[in-house]
Amino acid sequence: MRRHSFEHDDMVFSFLDAGGEGKPLLVLHGHWMGGSDFGVLAEDLAPNWRVIALDQRGFGETDHAVPHNLPAYVSDVIALLDHLSITEQVPVLGHSFGGIVAYHLAAAHPDRVSAMIIEDIGVNIQDDSAPYVENWDVTFRLREALEEHLGPRLAPYLQNSIHRIAEGWTLNFDPAEFLVSEQATNGDHWDIWLQSKCPALVVSGSTSRISDAAELQSMAERREDTNFVQLNAGHSVHIDARAEFVDLLQQFLKRWHS
Repeated sequence: MRRHSFEHDDMVFSFLDAGGEGKPLLVLHGHWMGGSDFGVLAEDLAPNWRVIALDQRGFGETDHAVPHNLPAYVSDVIALLDHLSITEQVPVLGHSFGGIVAYHLAAAHPDRVSAMIIEDIGVNIQDDSAPYVENWDVTFRLREALEEHLGPRLAPYLQNSIHRIAEGWTLNFDPAEFLVSEQATNGDHWDIWLQSKCPALVVSGSTSRISDAAELQSMAERREDTNFVQLNAGHSVHIDARAEFVDLLQQFLKRWHS
């Protein structure tokens, strides 16, 4: 995947684009992560699918910014599609935070979304990650020291969010800004979820500590053309169950984009 950039809302946004002749698939990362977390997925789906992964505002190599709210996140995605001159409907895969943005995008712009894959996130969001991240605004001389600070459970999922600066190794997002974004996505999103009509796939991680599988299954049951599948994985299903997730994704995309 090649990295590109564009300007929108007085900010510079960064995104990765697999290119090629495949059909475009837009992917939206979760909190703490970035578009680079889908590099392997892009390889798995090539050449049939051209994966386009946005670094959302405040994450990856995109500028830090205010405001943080769902209309702003949705406008960022539309600006990316416009920048790429993609006017046809495209499928959207959203992981965690990205899944919330995805179903808000589908509700607000049904003419731009053909189908959506929601990865391990529900619609009744009441998260508070302050206890986890309040001491993450640190820089260590050695990368290994930062990984030890993050802990053995979370460090493996934050590998692409660790970067080198002059003073040492740190995270490429501001934990305080992330908490603002988390508060912006908290709330009851049932009405938004039920507004869109495109086909959808809701994927649950069986050992996820973030989402309630019963709620995710209810999302599928209450919405037309929506399926629920649970895989043996944690919250980052596309990482923990890579092969099974890719097979599931290909089957879903083939069904609606044959």
